[in-house]
Amino acid sequence: MSDDWRNETVEHVRALIERAEPEVIEEAKWRKASNPDGVPTFSCDGLICTVETYKDKVKLTFAKGASLDDPSGLFNASLDAGTRRAIDIRSGDSLDEDAFVELIKEAVALNRS
Repeated sequence: MSDDWRNETVEHVRALIERAEPEVIEEAKWRKASNPDGVPTFSCDGLICTVETYKDKVKLTFAKGASLDDPSGLFNASLDAGTRRAIDIRSGDSLDEDAFVELIKEAVALNRS
């Protein structure tokens, strides 16, 4: 991953996930020639989310996002998907940190239920 706004965004999101759930496990999955670093995945008693970088955005895909309450309206992508939901962050966007931490906590609680 190049060292630009996307890398900064991934690092920021990583810190927020770890703040929300200290027991989270991060793994890189789906390594391939076009993406040798793989896709960061975050789990705690099951998959929470993946973090993918694209040219124009960082995409946070929540495995069970459709089952999560999102009163702050963080989800802005994959809204019609049956199970998952995503947050697309573009250059210059700001993420509501408190709402994101709560969403991570809710995802972990759902995994543990």
